[in-house]
Amino acid sequence: MLKLQGKDIYLAALERNDCKKLYQDAEYNPADPADSTLFGYSIEKSDDWYEEIQKLLRENENIRLGIFLNDGTIIGDVALQGIDSINRSCSVGIGIAKIENRSKGYGKQAVRLMLDYGFNNIGMERITAETLEVNFASQKALEGAGFVLEGRARKASYFRGKKYDVMHYGLLAEEWNLAVCGIKKLCS
Repeated sequence: MLKLQGKDIYLAALERNDCKKLYQDAEYNPADPADSTLFGYSIEKSDDWYEEIQKLLRENENIRLGIFLNDGTIIGDVALQGIDSINRSCSVGIGIAKIENRSKGYGKQAVRLMLDYGFNNIGMERITAETLEVNFASQKALEGAGFVLEGRARKASYFRGKKYDVMHYGLLAEEWNLAVCGIKKLCS
């Protein structure tokens, strides 16, 4: 079983019960203008999500892993999505269920582990990410991981009653490898 170890967290396969736990723990932060809502989703819906994860995994389109604290507590998920093996590209996405586990660096560790896996294990040459213009925490995390802002789709997303710009980020394998050299201080 795949397990990617970070300092405070590890990434591993999502089991059906993990999906249920994430659905149960999902919290909405009204103070965060970029927080999505899952109002009306039942716990049974988590079974559909688990089946979708398995289907996309079989089709080699997505790799979605759970984010676990080192004590084994599931706190979120991270994914390489829309894997295009011909063009060697995909996007990365992340979610942390409970507000208390956000802004603690867990997401940053998870994204970095997933980027390293994408570039160095499955041969991706380009990984992208999108975020709303008001999601400053996500923008900071992406830029901290080496992503470059490539563009802005103006008023492209209707969210929580307003139109927002969508920020498009990209990261190339060679940029990631340079960033890793800086993070790990391994390169000469």
